[in-house]
Formats: sequence, structure tokens, C-alpha cells
Amino acid sequence: MLAATAAGSAVLAIGVVGGYLLRDVLRIGSNSGGDGMMSGMMGVGSADMNRYMDLFNRHTEIRRTVEQIAGGVRTTTESDSPDLVAQLQAHVSSMYSHLDEHAEVSCMSDSLPTLFHNESAYQRKLTLTQMGVSVTETSTDPAITRAIRAHADEVSGFVRDGMPAMMGGMMGG
Repeated sequence: MLAATAAGSAVLAIGVVGGYLLRDVLRIGSNSGGDGMMSGMMGVGSADMNRYMDLFNRHTEIRRTVEQIAGGVRTTTESDSPDLVAQLQAHVSSMYSHLDEHAEVSCMSDSLPTLFHNESAYQRKLTLTQMGVSVTETSTDPAITRAIRAHADEVSGFVRDGMPAMMGGMMGG
């Protein structure tokens, strides 16, 4: 009887601890200003993660065009909502800062690792527009060009589908 009680208590304790760990892993960002575990694992802070989540949640208010050009793409991502315009501009600026600082962001994308590991092998031009951002990215390396175009497709999927596209990217789908 004592052994069964001890075993039951151990299972309960493991369940409680596991529940807290799962809660922390699933928490994306933190309203208290600290980084959630998911944010840290993805290489972004809570401000970036909160911005991502808002962009995903409001994806229907964003429009995007992608033009394939020699060696890469030219994209335009815009919104009619001034606060989303500011978030789009801050997001892309932040991503380019992460690239420049060699601070890899490893979330939601199969192509980002290639771009982060080869940041000097491609050219980036960010233009802030009245309604959002225009980005031109090119490379003379065919593998990097493929990664640039793959990332443009991933981001277009995020804009089109919102959270389901993000979850698919996180789960490798």
C-alpha cells in the first residue's frame, strides 16, 4: 500500500512538473517583459515575438507581392493600418539587425538558417514605404538565390495563412 502511494505521488509530481514545463515551452513571449522559453529557443526576444504574433494574428490586414528578379526577389509588404505599417517596418529592420549582428533567428523558417549562415553572400536593400516595406534581396550564388526565394515564399505563406503557416514552419511542415 505504501509503495503504491509513493508511486502514485511520484507520477503526480512528474505530471505537475511536466505541466509547468509544457506551459513554459508553449508560452510565446511574456507580458511581464521577460523572455518566454520559446522566445529564447527561437533566438528572439519577447518584443520581437510579440510583434510576430500580432502580425500573424492580423495577417488578413496585410498584403504582399513578390517579384522574382535576377538572383533573388523584390517584395512589397503593406497594410492600411498605421500600427501594422510600423510593426512591419520594425520587424524587417529588426531581422536585418539580427543578420548584421550574426544573431541567428531560428524560428518558423526552413530558409532562415541558410540566410543567416551566409549573410555576407547576398545583398539586401530595405526601403520603408508609406504603407510598409519594400525589400530587394539578391545573390550571385544559386544556392543562396534559392534560399532567398524560399524565404519569400515562406513569408508569403505567413501573410496568406497566418498562424497555421507559422505552426507548420515550427513543426517542419
